[in-house]
Amino acid sequence: MDSHSKPPRLMDRVTAVMRVKHYSLRTEKTYCYWIRFFIRFHGIRHPAGMGAPDVHAFLEHLAVERHVAAATQNQALNALVFLYRQVLEQPLGDIGEFSRAKRPRRLPVVLSHEEVMRVLSQLSGPMHLMAALMYGAGLRVTEVCRLRVRDIDIERQILTVRSGKGDKDRTTLLPHRCIMPIQKRITQAQHLLNRRLDNDQVPVTLPHALGRKYPNAGLSLAWQWLFPSTRPCFDPDGKVVLHHLHTSAVQKSVRQAMRRVDLTRPGSCHTLRHSFATQLLSRGTDIRTVQELLGHKSVETTQIYTHVLGNGFAGVRSPLE
Repeated sequence: MDSHSKPPRLMDRVTAVMRVKHYSLRTEKTYCYWIRFFIRFHGIRHPAGMGAPDVHAFLEHLAVERHVAAATQNQALNALVFLYRQVLEQPLGDIGEFSRAKRPRRLPVVLSHEEVMRVLSQLSGPMHLMAALMYGAGLRVTEVCRLRVRDIDIERQILTVRSGKGDKDRTTLLPHRCIMPIQKRITQAQHLLNRRLDNDQVPVTLPHALGRKYPNAGLSLAWQWLFPSTRPCFDPDGKVVLHHLHTSAVQKSVRQAMRRVDLTRPGSCHTLRHSFATQLLSRGTDIRTVQELLGHKSVETTQIYTHVLGNGFAGVRSPLE
């Protein structure tokens, strides 16, 4: 190494460590945001010259002054723990007691089957199919956007969710009503791939270092996105690639559809996933099976839907009845 070369900047080191450890691009952006926020909060001081008391003050500020949600405060804490442990190699240790943002217990908003059908009737094309998969297969919006041709098993009617929440893979239902539209999407993916092969050969984005291990994988049908973006973009390394549809476009379409049908409760893409769970439980599906289909780490997370259904009262009837 050239003796006059400068050591990498802090944020470059943060990015490099996260890519070596195969963190998702979404996590990378989030952690970088909180690390920069922490540095600015302390007057552009280098984190190596700070420690647990400074992290404590920052987290206290988020809860007391900015009134952030509990999940947001935990996100910031995780980013700083990563910075000090994995990048600076000086673990924080005990940062002491700090004001915790309160995590209010909220029941999820769910829709009846009839309400979901009304919402789907307001959507068309890929947005209709994506919303149908969120309701019919219990997918998160990020999971449906990231579906590739290889994740579809039409013969067994199974969808494979890869690198879902917690970087876990799982399988879930492929609704029969979605098979024909999915087959059309696969045919369209093949036509789009053929055009790219005839012209600029833009590959799709691939996970981790797969593109280096299998250079032609990005130009094979199996790895094509089921819902590709309409135009290429640059990946983190500066290469021109084809990414999937952005989640914000799907979220906007679903919100607009829900507004058009005048629902009494505000909803979102995640409402469709909640409705999937409650529909299965109301039809007698075992809660452990629902847990597996949703990809929940703990059955306690899935049990929240029993409260939505009113099944948590052990058969107790109101004295007014």
